[in-house]
Amino acid sequence: MNILEELRARFRPVLARLTPDPEPYLKLVRTTQDERLGDYQADLAMPLAKALRRKPREIAEEIVAALDVADMAHPPEIAGPGFINFRLREEYLEKCLQSLLDDRRLGVPPVEKAETIIIDYSAPNVAKPMHVGHIRSTVIGDAIYRTLRFVGHHVISDNHIGDWGTQFGMIIYGYRHFLDEEAYRKNPVAELARLYRLVRQLIDYQEAVQKIAELETRLQAKERELAEGDSNQVPAAAAKKEDKKRRELQKEMEELREELEELRRKRAAVEGDPTLYEWAKAHPNIEQDVLQETAKLHAGDEENLRLWREFLPHSLDEMNRIYRRLGIRFDYTLGESFYHDRLGPLVEELLQKGLARESEGAVCIFFPDIETPMIIRKQDGAFLYATTDLATLRYRMETWNPDAILYVVDFRQSLHFRQLFAAARMMGYDRVKLVHVSFGTVLGEDGRPFKTREGDVVGLESLLDEAVRRAYQIVCANDDAKPTGPELSEEERRRIAEVVGIGALKYADLSQNRTSDYVFSYDKMLAMTGNTGTYMQYAYARIQNIFAKGGVDVSTLRKLDGPIHLKHPAERALGREILRFPEAIQLVLEDYRPNQLTGYLFSLANRFSTFYESCPVLQAADSEERQSRLLLCDLTARVIRQGLELLGIEVVNRM
Repeated sequence: MNILEELRARFRPVLARLTPDPEPYLKLVRTTQDERLGDYQADLAMPLAKALRRKPREIAEEIVAALDVADMAHPPEIAGPGFINFRLREEYLEKCLQSLLDDRRLGVPPVEKAETIIIDYSAPNVAKPMHVGHIRSTVIGDAIYRTLRFVGHHVISDNHIGDWGTQFGMIIYGYRHFLDEEAYRKNPVAELARLYRLVRQLIDYQEAVQKIAELETRLQAKERELAEGDSNQVPAAAAKKEDKKRRELQKEMEELREELEELRRKRAAVEGDPTLYEWAKAHPNIEQDVLQETAKLHAGDEENLRLWREFLPHSLDEMNRIYRRLGIRFDYTLGESFYHDRLGPLVEELLQKGLARESEGAVCIFFPDIETPMIIRKQDGAFLYATTDLATLRYRMETWNPDAILYVVDFRQSLHFRQLFAAARMMGYDRVKLVHVSFGTVLGEDGRPFKTREGDVVGLESLLDEAVRRAYQIVCANDDAKPTGPELSEEERRRIAEVVGIGALKYADLSQNRTSDYVFSYDKMLAMTGNTGTYMQYAYARIQNIFAKGGVDVSTLRKLDGPIHLKHPAERALGREILRFPEAIQLVLEDYRPNQLTGYLFSLANRFSTFYESCPVLQAADSEERQSRLLLCDLTARVIRQGLELLGIEVVNRM
C-alpha cells in the first residue's frame, strides 16, 4: 500500500466539494519535513483560500471535519494559518507492515495502465574506448529502465550505438598507415584502440598547430585592451560598469590561456616524440583523409565495408564486456548503421511534404519557435546524427508504437532534442510522449570535466578498476580488523570488492540530482558512512550478520506471520520508513530522478542504525519482541536489496 496515495484518496472527495479540479491540490498532501509535526502534512488550505476568497483556517477546519481518516491516523491537527498535520496510528502502521511479510512487491502496486516505453541510453561510439562520460547515461538509463519495469510498464531499452561514424574512418586510416600486424593478431581490440588514439592525436596536433597562432593573437589583443582600460581615467559614475567590463575581459583571457595551454600540451606531446613527429609531418592532411575514408565507407566502398565488418565485432565485444561487468543489458542494440539506408529516402520525403527545404545548399527543417534550423543533409550530401535520430524515431514508432520515448543524454544536447521533438510533431507523431532526460557533467576536484593527469578523458574501465582496487583495500582492512580474525577467503574478498567497488561507482552517480554537475571522489564514493552505496551494502550485510549470529532461518521467520509491534520510538520510525518505499518509487518516476530512491534508502539505513543501537534484537526482552524485531530487520533488508536492485547494484551477505 502507498500510504501517501491512500491519504490523498481520502482527501479527493472532500476537495471535490470545494473545487472542480482537486488534483493540483492533492499534490500538496505530502510527507512532513519535521517529524515533530507528524507523519504527513497538507498545505492546501492557503491556495484554496486564495481561489475561494475565504480564510485558510476556516477552509482547513471544514476539510478536517469532513475527512474520514480515523482508521489511519489520530485526529488531524491544524497549525498556524491552516496547515493540516497527521500522525498515523501505531496499529495502522503495524497492520501495513504485517501485509508486507508475504508481499514480494513490498507494498509497491503495479500501475493501473501499463504503457510501452522506449529508453535510449548509453549510446557510445563503439570504435572508441568507453570513458567516464558514458557512466551517467548508462547508469541513470538503466535505473529508470529497471524501475519502470518494476511498476509494470512494458519497457524497451535500445542502445543507439555509434557504429558508422568518423571514428571508423579514423580506424580504417590508422589500419592502412600505422598497423602493428603482430599486435593486431594477438589482441585486435587493443590494437584498434591504439590506432584510434593515434589518429585522434595526430588530428588534434594538426588542429593545435593551426589554432595556436590565432589564439595567441587574440590573447595579445585582449591584454592590450585590458592595459588601455587600466590606464584610462574613468569618471566615478562609470566605474562600476568599467569594473564589470574588466572582470569579463579577465575571464575571457583566462579561458584563452587555458585553451592555449591545452593546445600547446598537445603540440608538445607530438613534437617531443620523434616517431609521432615524423608521422605528423608525413600526414599533414590527416583530418581530411579520414573524412574521405568515412565517406567511402558510407558510399559502399567494398574494401572499407570489408574492414568495417572485420573491426565491428571486436569493438562490440569490448563494449559488451564492460556492460557485463556493470551488470547492464539491452533489449536492442540498433546502431547508426542500421538506419543508413533509410536516411536518403527520409530526406526526400520531408522535402516533398514541405517539412524541409534547401538553404545554402543544405537541407534543413525550420521551426517557428526555434531560431536554429535542424540540418538533415549537408551541402556535400552527407547526413548528420539529426537525420539518423529522425529515422530512428520513425522506426521505433512503426515497430513498437510506444506511448513514450525517453532519451537519457547530457544537457549539452538540449537544443538538438528541442528540434527533434518539434520535427517529430511536424511528421505527425503528436501522440507519443518525448522526453529528454538530461544530466550534468562529472567533474574532477578542480571543478573541471574529470580527466587524467595527462589531460585525457578517463577511461571507463580504468575507473572501474580503480574503484574495485580501493574497495579491495577496504574489504581486506575490515576483515583483518575483526576481533576473531579474518573470515573471508581471498576469492570472497575479490568478489566482494568487485560488487562494492562497482556499486559505489554507480551509487555515487545516481545519488546526485541528475541535472547537476558533481565532483567525482573515490574517497567519498567508498566511505562506509554517509549516503554511499558502500553504506547501503554494509547495512544489508549487518542484518544478514544478525540472522547468522542468531541462527535465524529467514524463510521460517516470514512464515510465522508476525505479529509486528512498534512500541519503541526507534521501532516506529523504522517501520514508518519501510512503508515509504512505494512513495520513493513514485517520486523517482515523476521526473525520472533516481536520487529520490537513493535519498530514501539513506534515510532507511539511518533509521535502521538508530533502531539497531536502541533496540536489542537477539537479546530482546521476550520471544515475541525478538520475533517482531527480526521481522523489522528482514523487511529493512528486503527493501534495501530491492531498492539497490532497481539502481542496478548488488548486495553481499558479508563485508
